[in-house]
Amino acid sequence: MAEKILLVIFFIPFLGLMTWNIFNPRESLLWGKRWMYKEEPEPSEGAIRYIRVASIVTIVFLLGLLILLLGAPLGER
Repeated sequence: MAEKILLVIFFIPFLGLMTWNIFNPRESLLWGKRWMYKEEPEPSEGAIRYIRVASIVTIVFLLGLLILLLGAPLGER
């Protein structure tokens, strides 16, 4: 039981980060890279779309993995 609680606790930050990527793709794309530019860079629409789609796919994958791991008994993993 404790393993499942820890698993959920470890998945929450990743799901939160992916959710932030969906709603703020410009900010997440430039996170940690703003110092390299003198002016505020403008990411292309293709890059923004890529970040959103990749985040959605990652959320689906992580939720599927979490459901799979939570549903399986400990000895069958």
